[in-house]
Amino acid sequence: MHATPTPSSSSVACTVNGRAVALEVAPQTLLLDALRDQLGLKGAKRSCDIQVCGACTVLVDGAPVSACTYLAVEAGSREIQTVEGLADGETLHALQEAFIEHGAIQCGFCTSGMLLTAAALLEEDPAPTRERILHYLRGNLCRCTGYQKIIDAIAACAKPAPSPYPLPLGGGEGFRHGGASSQPSNPSPPSGERVG
Repeated sequence: MHATPTPSSSSVACTVNGRAVALEVAPQTLLLDALRDQLGLKGAKRSCDIQVCGACTVLVDGAPVSACTYLAVEAGSREIQTVEGLADGETLHALQEAFIEHGAIQCGFCTSGMLLTAAALLEEDPAPTRERILHYLRGNLCRCTGYQKIIDAIAACAKPAPSPYPLPLGGGEGFRHGGASSQPSNPSPPSGERVG
């Protein structure tokens, strides 16, 4: 009986930070190593190697994954985003600005994973509660900040939740001033925004 030969490497075509790339990887190559060693994207960090700290987090098709346990061959035909792709050229992403403004960065080791996890959360739920933010970050560890500033920064980027009591057309000026409004009191039609 002959063993089936396994290729020593294969080409994996994917998109990384909006750019089409082809990676030559061995079957056991981790996405973290391919990103860092072949593409020079050093934002994702190696730390635990067992999917518990979040320092290696990248987005695969918009979902946060631990690149330290994700095989590079699984990235074929997928869209990968690293922290290097979060900014738009020289313009920082709103989350990056908020992390700076709120002092949510200490040593910076966990920051890239926190930013990408937060970006995925805000894409999924533009108006998360503080409790939802805490829950979503459960796979990201920070040994420096105590999390409060990180949560504050993410909350600052959240869109306000829509009011369950819509104002009358015209913004309800009559109600703010205590008088009757000349506008009809029918609520505004739904805006089509996702309500979470």
